[in-house]
Amino acid sequence: MSFNLLALNPIAFNLGGLQVHWYGIIIALGALVGVIMAMREAKRRHLDPDNILDLVLYGVPIALVGARLYYVIFELPFYLANPSEIIKIWHGGIAIYGGLIAAFIVLLVLCKKRNISPWLMLDIAAPSVLFGQIVGRWGNFMNQEAFGAKTSLDFLQSLHLPHFIIEQMYINGAYRQPTFLYESVGNLIGLVLILVLRNKKHLFKRGEVFLAYLIWYPAVRFFVEGMRTDSLYILPGVRVSQVLSLVLFVVAIGLFIYRRKRQKQPWYNEL
Repeated sequence: MSFNLLALNPIAFNLGGLQVHWYGIIIALGALVGVIMAMREAKRRHLDPDNILDLVLYGVPIALVGARLYYVIFELPFYLANPSEIIKIWHGGIAIYGGLIAAFIVLLVLCKKRNISPWLMLDIAAPSVLFGQIVGRWGNFMNQEAFGAKTSLDFLQSLHLPHFIIEQMYINGAYRQPTFLYESVGNLIGLVLILVLRNKKHLFKRGEVFLAYLIWYPAVRFFVEGMRTDSLYILPGVRVSQVLSLVLFVVAIGLFIYRRKRQKQPWYNEL
């Protein structure tokens, strides 16, 4: 990873011999705000907020392992040849979808043990997860990663971006498409819509806030992923995240329709 002279320093400060990265600080802040959001919504939904803390306690480390394993699986030839690199997460290589899958499994197990509706817990957690994804992309920005193809300075200026974003997008001798920003803004729009609409009476049924997330995020990710230059591929020319995004999008719409027609679910705002 290379940085030009005008790029922002990815190191926030040094603590003894330890370098503290902006990436970690940004991710931690996003997670903290997300947890607070979920705890407040849990209380409003008459669910003990401690369940959210327990979900975070168990879910976060397992999600990190899942995110790493997902990446390793799709770069298996490299890691088979360099097995010592598997645990070196600081060299890069985690995948959001892998973390989400692992966290989803933890949530299901927790809900089963405590007799909590998984759909209720998913409704509470989904906006917080989306918020974390919005903020997390700015960690990628600080690291000059998750960028797109080469572009021109004129194009970036035509987007009316702040100067510091334009300069940070000068990577390896060329300006790049700020795909991190496209995804962050796209998800911010989705988050605002979900937070506003979930409070409307008789609009969402239980589980549909989560399904709305599962429709919105994959749609945004599908289009942004097609612009990135660091994608994982399942086959030549076939991006893993685009395939999974399409599958999740279709499954979420199918579940939405099926549950509306076949299952009686309480309205989201019914206490």
